[in-house]
Amino acid sequence: MTEQIRVVLVDDQQLVRAGLAMVIDSQPDLRVVGQAGDGLEALRLIATQPCDVVLMDVRMPGLDGLEATRRILADADRAGRTPPRIVMLTTYDLDEYLLTAIRAGASGFLLKNTPPEDLLSAIRTVFTGDAVIAPSATRRLLDHVANGSPEPVAADPRLDCLTEREAEVLMLIARGLSNAEIGAELFLSETTVKTHVRHLLAKLEVRDRVQAVVFAHESGLLRGRNGG
Repeated sequence: MTEQIRVVLVDDQQLVRAGLAMVIDSQPDLRVVGQAGDGLEALRLIATQPCDVVLMDVRMPGLDGLEATRRILADADRAGRTPPRIVMLTTYDLDEYLLTAIRAGASGFLLKNTPPEDLLSAIRTVFTGDAVIAPSATRRLLDHVANGSPEPVAADPRLDCLTEREAEVLMLIARGLSNAEIGAELFLSETTVKTHVRHLLAKLEVRDRVQAVVFAHESGLLRGRNGG
């Protein structure tokens, strides 16, 4: 039997948690191992309950999901534990939440009206180390980070650690291409692309593709490579 992905649900509405739990527990490879009604309760739960993925509501009374995400990841880092992957869930499709969630370390950002099959796919995707963003937010993210810094002060020194091929892959990630599309563009196998992606994420010290997109734009990579 395949090892189950352990999921924790964090939302201040019990009905929402019940619905999510029903959908998730219907899958043989997924299992809800805990639930919390706010950020502080989530911190206490995750400190004692090992989990792989957290579905985290953004807006909650007391400690909100964004701050809870920062603290959960910081606690794991201090303790030397592998942190859970965190997917933010929100009713509100707002840029400020998206960008703050990414910078807090979230691996995903989905709207609560996401179809169940897409939610399940997102849990599996972030578990494997990739990231997911609601389709409606992806283009706005790229536009925002592309226009957010008119002139970077200096190129990030981490760019010097990348090979020419890794830099090419990073540029294509920043354009929103999938691994398969990058492979077709560079005449590489998808397995080879995945290897390059894994290496460049490690060198740049970013968690996933979404943070790599932000890094590529904010570091001046695209401006330097494209000449403007």
